[in-house]
Amino acid sequence: MAQAQFIEVQKALGGISYPATKDQLIEHARGKNASGDILDALQNIPDQEYDGPNEVSKAVAK
Repeated sequence: MAQAQFIEVQKALGGISYPATKDQLIEHARGKNASGDILDALQNIPDQEYDGPNEVSKAVAK
């Protein structure tokens, strides 16, 4: 994932409360009008609960 897109993922998740499930992350990003690319990246992460932005970042980078 390009650095710019990685930053956009974190912006789209700004303000979310952790831990959060994959579905909660996607809904939060939708509520912040994230782009389709960002939503696609989140759709492709494993379906689990994430304890913080670092875990999300690692999952998105894979």
